[in-house]
Amino acid sequence: MTRTTKTGTKKLSGRRVAVTAALGLASVAMAAVPAHAKGSVDVTAPSSAAVGKTFTVTAQGNDDAASYMRICLEGRTAGKAWHQLACGATVERGGSEAQATAKTKGTQRGTLELRAVLYALNSPSDNHPVRMRASDVVKVQVR
Repeated sequence: MTRTTKTGTKKLSGRRVAVTAALGLASVAMAAVPAHAKGSVDVTAPSSAAVGKTFTVTAQGNDDAASYMRICLEGRTAGKAWHQLACGATVERGGSEAQATAKTKGTQRGTLELRAVLYALNSPSDNHPVRMRASDVVKVQVR
């Protein structure tokens, strides 16, 4: 009497279960990790300036989570409140980076702090922008 057995069926079945389990665990692990939008904001200014002399400050930035973006430059002296120096044009995601340029001057000796803030908008004419990112503070010594 000849007996016929199925060879490889159980191994293949075991492999399928192992692969399916591994893929399931990987998808659960990926779903548990929050997605982070990529973006950056940079500001450029001279390290020192003379009192009363005008200098240029520039900022650029982007963020994948925003449909429309606008970047603004802010400044302050002596730890006072931040005030807006200038804002750039509104740009659409996927286009160019948001950019702003301001000409400012130190009116008194001391440290002038500058930063750039990137805002997200729902449309080009959105009146309620949402703050997305801020750059590191850049210090200009006014002498």
